[in-house]
Amino acid sequence: MLRRGLSDLLSMEDDLLPVAQASSGEEALMLVERHELDLVLLDLNMPGMDGIETIRALRAAGVDTRIVIFSVSDDHADVLEALREGADGYLLKDMEPEELIEQIRLAAQGKMALSSELTQVLAEAIRGRPKASAAHPSMLTKREKDVLKLIAKGQSNKMIARSLDIAEGTVKVHVKRLLSKLGMRSRTEAAVWVVENELI
Repeated sequence: MLRRGLSDLLSMEDDLLPVAQASSGEEALMLVERHELDLVLLDLNMPGMDGIETIRALRAAGVDTRIVIFSVSDDHADVLEALREGADGYLLKDMEPEELIEQIRLAAQGKMALSSELTQVLAEAIRGRPKASAAHPSMLTKREKDVLKLIAKGQSNKMIARSLDIAEGTVKVHVKRLLSKLGMRSRTEAAVWVVENELI
């Protein structure tokens, strides 16, 4: 019922087009493979594979589609785990419809989508984490640094490929390598690291 209502709400906007609905993480994985999507709105609590496991599976498969969690849980641990695993935003289900649509638009444009109540959670997490442990910019090639800076600006692999005039597949390889070198699991974690170290 919520999925249908949300789909109807988004359909009323000229620039938002709901493409598919899934009732489980497994179904979501199949639909993402089948459709070329700009954004996935994902619940945390689903039968079978939960939201966190679904994010991991999508990112492990090299999917760079924007992923935004849409959940009733405002638990700080849930929020931080979702962002660390590669979510591009976290929205709460009690949001006003207008704010929800605005945040979805922001996410589609490559920006972080976050319910206003959760910004403090993210700020505290960034302040509380140690400054770049073993990770150092010198570990990266010039091209990897270029890719990393564009990731921090919220660009998708497709947008980065266009900006650097290289193939999207090449961007995926660079992203995988730079995350591995820095010992990070998600683009969001890498973006936070860039900001912390004032690399842009």
